[in-house]
Amino acid sequence: MLDVRPAPRARRSSRALRGAAVAAVGMALPERVVANAPIAERLGVSEEWIVKRTGVRERRLAGDGERLSELAARAAAEAVERAGLAAGDLGLVIAATMAPDDLTPNLAPLVAAEIGARATGAFDVGAACTGFLSALALAAAQVEAGRAGAVLVVGADLLSRLTDPDDRSTAALLADGAGAAVVVAAPAPGRVGPVLLGSDGGLADLIVARRSEGVIRMNGHDTFRQAVARMSAATLEALELAGRRLGDVDLFVYHQANSRIIRAVAAELGLDAARAADYVPRYGNTSAASIPIALATAEAEGRLWPGATVVLGAFGAGLTWGAAVLEWGGSGG
Repeated sequence: MLDVRPAPRARRSSRALRGAAVAAVGMALPERVVANAPIAERLGVSEEWIVKRTGVRERRLAGDGERLSELAARAAAEAVERAGLAAGDLGLVIAATMAPDDLTPNLAPLVAAEIGARATGAFDVGAACTGFLSALALAAAQVEAGRAGAVLVVGADLLSRLTDPDDRSTAALLADGAGAAVVVAAPAPGRVGPVLLGSDGGLADLIVARRSEGVIRMNGHDTFRQAVARMSAATLEALELAGRRLGDVDLFVYHQANSRIIRAVAAELGLDAARAADYVPRYGNTSAASIPIALATAEAEGRLWPGATVVLGAFGAGLTWGAAVLEWGGSGG
C-alpha cells in the first residue's frame, strides 16, 4: 500500500506578508524537432508503441555544442521583457536544473550574466522534475518577506545529455527545453497561494543517475504509481490550504512527465481530462522546464487569463513532489 499521507502543514505566521504574483512567463526550445520514427527504429518498436506508453509524438533535442545556459537565458529574457522589467530590476535569480553545462559554475549566475543582471544574487535548486515548483516557492517567499522585489525563476534541462538512447523506458520520453517566470510583489493575499512540498528519500532508487554511468535509470511501473498518488494527494492538500475546491480550478498544470500519468491524476481526482494541460505529445518530458513551458503554451493558446485559478503539480526524482495554487496574473500582470 502506498503511503500518501500529506506533508505537515506549514504554520501560518501572525505577521502579515505582502503577496507575490507570477507577472509573466517565457519559454525557449532547441530548433531540432525529432519525431518518433528514428527512435522507434533504434529501439525496435513501433511509433504507436511510443505514443501509447508515453504520449510523446515529437520532442526537441539540443544539437552538438548547444548550451543549456544559452537556452535558459532566452526563456529568461522573454519572461523579463513580458513582465515589463529590466534585468537590473531583478533582486534574485533562481534556476532549477539537473543537467547544467558543467559541474560548476551553476546555471543561475550564467543566466543572470547572459541577460545583463551581473550583480544579482543567483543560485541553483536541485529537485529534479519538482525543481521549478521548489524554486517558485523560494521566490514567492523572498518577495512576500520583502527581501526581493522581483525574482526570476528558471526551469531548464537538456535531458538528452542524460539519456541512454537504447533504454526503452527513457529514450523516447526525455527531451530538452527551458522555461522561466518572473515573480513580483502583489497586493495581499497575492496570486501565488500555498506551495506544498514533500519528499521521500527512502524511494530514491526509483529514479537515479549515477555518476559512474551518467544516464537516468527509472523503474517505470513504480514511478508511475508514486507519481499519480503523490500529485493527486498534494493537489487536494494545496487546495485545502488555499480554501479552494477542485471545481474552482480553471486549469491543472502538472509536470509533463507522461501523458498517461496526467490522465491518471485527472481520473483519480474525478476531473475532465481536458482540464489538465497535456503538452507531452509536442514537447516530451523536459523535467524542471516542463511546468513553465506548459504555462507559456497554455497562455498563448488562451487557456489562461488574468484571474484564472491554476493548480501546479510536480513529481520527480528524490523522490520529490509538490503542488501550488495560483491566481493567474498574465503577461505584464
